[in-house]
Amino acid sequence: MKTVHLTLQGKGGVGKSFVSALLAQYLAEQDPPVVCIDTDPVNSTLAGYKALDVERIELMQEGTFQERKFDDMMERVLAVDANVVIDNGASSFIQLSSYMTENDAWSMFAEYDKNVVVHTVVTGGQALLDTLTGFKALAEQLPPAVSLVVWLNEYFGAIESDGKGFEDMAVYQANRERVAGLVRIHRQSEDTFGKDVGLMLDRKLTFAQALESDDFKLMARSRLRRVRDALFGAIKSTQVI
Repeated sequence: MKTVHLTLQGKGGVGKSFVSALLAQYLAEQDPPVVCIDTDPVNSTLAGYKALDVERIELMQEGTFQERKFDDMMERVLAVDANVVIDNGASSFIQLSSYMTENDAWSMFAEYDKNVVVHTVVTGGQALLDTLTGFKALAEQLPPAVSLVVWLNEYFGAIESDGKGFEDMAVYQANRERVAGLVRIHRQSEDTFGKDVGLMLDRKLTFAQALESDDFKLMARSRLRRVRDALFGAIKSTQVI
């Protein structure tokens, strides 16, 4: 069975597109081809990765949500014989969630022999509460057949509250049986690892492209390789990807 991966989070600017890009790169190494779709109506970040050959689906027209465009997306996803990665923007999070529920889209995936994994991001810093709220909503609303993977993005700071890490928080403990896996994106040293990864992201390069680029010297490529291996290993450990 092929798998449809949706990156969902109601809070913007927390690294959803980075997660989608990582998924696409990992899946391309395991079971190509991979179809990538960018539905973010505001920031088409994933579509900027030329190496991923991302398809763009415009869900908004003159500020109005176009439900028929979701129909087009579903037709595309259900028909293709490949793993799919869908990056959805925060501004269309509520509309997509409503569409999936009202049209019983989750059941349609099963009818067409598609597994579904929803990926959500929890981040530290000022967005912690908002992203925890988004995680809670997904954990409570998604049907049991849909797997949920939580990405812990430490880029903006440690993910902790009142001295408790994510795994010890009440919101996780109450929903831990819904979580199929955790992937932690560790905060990197700004002068070395952080700068290398930041440059790669700014240029919308995949790890493979960066490791072949003359813009990254020997030590930088070594650091990027270590980051890639750690992230890909964490993705593999979820056992649902």
